[in-house]
Amino acid sequence: MIQENVEVLIIGAGPSGSVAASYLHNNGFKVKVVEKSTFPRFVIGESLLPRCMDHFDEVDLLQPLKDFGFEVKSGARFMRGEEICNFDFAKKHGEGWDWTWQVPRADFDTILTNTLIERGVDIAFEQEVTDVVITDEGSTITLKNSKGEISKIFAKFIIDSSGYGRVLPRILDLDKPSPLPKHSSIFAHVKDTKRPEGVEGTLITFDVLSKETWLWVIPFSNGHTSLGLVGPTEYMESFKGTNEEKLKEIIKLSSYYRDRFDEVAIDFEPKLIKNYSKSVKQIYGKGYALTGNSAEFLDPVFSSGVTFATESALLAAKLAAKELKGEEVNWEEDYYGYIKEGVDVFATYVKEWYTGNLQKIFFHRPENPEIKKQICAVLAGYVWDKTNPFVKNHNRLVRTVAKVIDMENQTV
Repeated sequence: MIQENVEVLIIGAGPSGSVAASYLHNNGFKVKVVEKSTFPRFVIGESLLPRCMDHFDEVDLLQPLKDFGFEVKSGARFMRGEEICNFDFAKKHGEGWDWTWQVPRADFDTILTNTLIERGVDIAFEQEVTDVVITDEGSTITLKNSKGEISKIFAKFIIDSSGYGRVLPRILDLDKPSPLPKHSSIFAHVKDTKRPEGVEGTLITFDVLSKETWLWVIPFSNGHTSLGLVGPTEYMESFKGTNEEKLKEIIKLSSYYRDRFDEVAIDFEPKLIKNYSKSVKQIYGKGYALTGNSAEFLDPVFSSGVTFATESALLAAKLAAKELKGEEVNWEEDYYGYIKEGVDVFATYVKEWYTGNLQKIFFHRPENPEIKKQICAVLAGYVWDKTNPFVKNHNRLVRTVAKVIDMENQTV
């Protein structure tokens, strides 16, 4: 028996689901958000990109986030031994935001959902989607709550913003192997008791330990810091002991950070995610759209996860709204085609990071200011701006510049 009818059911209450819900609610649609967890809850994806500020602003969620006082992220630092490459978002190609935040997602996501609930959005926590039946008229979604009780909802459209829960890919058999290398990560939050004063203590840093392994350091405004190592799965499996013992051993690999984080208190048992890159056969179908990590996850190296989540969520919500109004929507071109363009740009940068070509450009001296501005815009999330040569010609330009650097080095 159907207990409830809605126009749009959104699966997942993170940034993606919140942006979609806010847009649809603001435009008068009957929306319900179902979330398997209770908030606040820990989740990864703590470094944002300036592009996602556009999305929060457009759906009127920016001010409550500003009010909290998250750590401002105005760029990113990449280190390799003594070599340093600093990107300043204020010195990027093109228009757009020149800052964003570094956030403990437990706080960030809770602000979003509390704001939406205050505005009248129906968000149901501890509701797991166990089945979806799609027909020409809409979809029947089966839910199970924390007590094991079953309920059913009918929705005209579903937006899957379930992230790593990947609800519709699992239920509808949409998963496919990612073409990216098999990499894994281990991470935790620590009490940053030795944090330096001033800017140094706030910088998000990617400490490159080898061509394929790197440590992230993401300081938060609450005095804690997110630490994580990314590397080939086989390499990650070489560390022995508990996850906490592994992370402590990994911290010692960083000549720059080992003293700062040696013997610090770890907030929780470190998390380990193996083979994190994900892909799907399709990101939309009759009556549904996948957003963010439920569709595609590349790699954490450029912090693109939340931005793709909010970009795709806002677009999916806009197209679903048009369709529900009876307007014609070309999902293949307007959704898949658009999202794929951005994913392809970042996929190139991820691949070329691990080939070493992008690292070669980052750490080459003297720097080329124009190239740096154009790459900085990509790192800020503006991967649909085709006035940027490093967006328009992403599939060959990184390799070409790296080859020129090789030729220069050979003549020295």
